[in-house]
Amino acid sequence: MNESRPSFSIGIEEEYQSIDPETRDLRSHIQSEILEKGRTLLAERVKPEMHQSVIEVGTSVCHNIKECQTEIRSIRRSIIQLARQNGLRLAAAGTHPFAHWQQQEIYPDERYRTIVEDMKMVARANLIFGLHVHVGVENRETAVQLMNGARYFLPHLLALSTNSPFWESMDTGFKSYRCKVFERFPRTNIPDLYSSWSEFENYVNLLIRTKCIDNAKKIWWDIRPHPYFPTLEFRVCDVPMRVDETIAIAALCQAVVAKLFRLHEQNQSFRHYSRSLLMENKWRAARYGLDGRLIDFGKQTEVPCRSLIREILAFVDDVVDKLDSREEVGYIERILDEGTGADRQLRVFADTGDLKAVVDYMIDQTEEGLMAPVEMAAARQ
Repeated sequence: MNESRPSFSIGIEEEYQSIDPETRDLRSHIQSEILEKGRTLLAERVKPEMHQSVIEVGTSVCHNIKECQTEIRSIRRSIIQLARQNGLRLAAAGTHPFAHWQQQEIYPDERYRTIVEDMKMVARANLIFGLHVHVGVENRETAVQLMNGARYFLPHLLALSTNSPFWESMDTGFKSYRCKVFERFPRTNIPDLYSSWSEFENYVNLLIRTKCIDNAKKIWWDIRPHPYFPTLEFRVCDVPMRVDETIAIAALCQAVVAKLFRLHEQNQSFRHYSRSLLMENKWRAARYGLDGRLIDFGKQTEVPCRSLIREILAFVDDVVDKLDSREEVGYIERILDEGTGADRQLRVFADTGDLKAVVDYMIDQTEEGLMAPVEMAAARQ
C-alpha cells in the first residue's frame, strides 16, 4: 500500500449506562461480574471508564463499515445479555435523565485517580457517554491536513447524534447537554488549524514539557490524530440509542475523510474556517440539534441543519460506493426524518411527564434490532 494513501479502516467505541431495572437510576456495575466476564467473553473489547456506571466497548480495527457493523452489533448484544444476567439493563444516551454525579463511584485505577486529583469536581461531574469513531489515516502529515478540513463537519455530526437533553432531572433546553458538560475539561472542543504534523507535535511536546499533560491522550478535542493508533478519531458525538444510528454516523465520518483525501490527492482542499466560526455552529448544534439553523460560511447565511446535512450526503456521494457504505450512510435519512435520540426522548417525556418512562424507552431503543421479541418480553417481566 502507498504509505500516503489511507486505509480508511474503521473502529467504533461506545459508552453505555448500566441501569438498575427497579429504580431506573444508574448503578455501578459489579467489577468482577461485568468487566471480568465481559473481558472473558469479548477480550479487550470491554474497558472500564472513570465512573463505574459507565461500560465502554470498542471494536477491533475493521476493514470496512459492514465488518464494523457486524462486530459492534455482536458486542452490544453480548453486553446487554451480560448486564441482564447480573440484574442490570443497558442504555445508550449521552446523559442519564435524572442520575446525580455525586452518587457515582469512581473506578479504582491510577489513571482515573490522577484525573480526579488534577481536575477535582470537574472530573467527578463528567458523567457522560460518547461515541468515538476511528478512521485509518496512516500518514501523520496527511492526518493533520484531513483533520483541518474535517473540523467543518463536526457540528453537523453532533447535530445528528444529539442524545442528551436531560441532566439531573431537568430539561436542559439543549439537544446535547453532554458536550456542555465535557467542555469544562481543558483541551476540548474543536481544535485550531495546524499547518503540519511537526506543528502539532511541537504543541504536544510543549504541554508535556511544561507538565500541563503527561501524554497526548489528555488532548480531548472533538477530532484528533490518535496518539497511539494511526487514525483520525472523531469524538464529538453523543452515543446514539440505536446501533443503526451509530453505524450510520460512523460511515459518514469515514466517507467525509475519504472525500477530503480525494480532494487532497488532487491538490485541492476543503476550505478551512477559523475555530471561532466553527464553534458558533457547534453551539447551535448542541442547543437545537437537527431543528436548528447552522451557518453556511460560504454563503454567509443561516441554513436549516437538515439541508446542510443533505448537502454533506451529496458531497460524499462519489466515495460511498468504493467504501461499500451506501446503505449505511443512507440511514442518515431516517435520522433526519424521525429525529435524533434527543428528539425522541423529549417526545416520550412530553407524552408521559415521567423520566423513568424516558429511561425505559432508552433501554428499548438500545436493544432495538438486537434481541429477539421473546427475549424483550421476558426482560420486562
